[in-house]
Amino acid sequence: MPFVNVQTVKGMLDDGQKRELLARITDLLVEIEGRGDPAFRPSVWVRIDEHAPEQWSLGGLQPTAAMIAAKFPPRECAK
Repeated sequence: MPFVNVQTVKGMLDDGQKRELLARITDLLVEIEGRGDPAFRPSVWVRIDEHAPEQWSLGGLQPTAAMIAAKFPPRECAK
């Protein structure tokens, strides 16, 4: 029974991105650890923990969500 914990800065992901991240991590674990067996899916636990920017340090600085987001420009979603 795998447990995956994703740590991120609060405000970096919207609800849709969180749903997609949870689904894709689950799919990946079913594919790899569960060897593709769909019966393995109910055994996969994935949790997203969001922490205030003040609780992070990046290169000795306390970044804001905006500072972090600026490092990763938005990209076009493939449709």
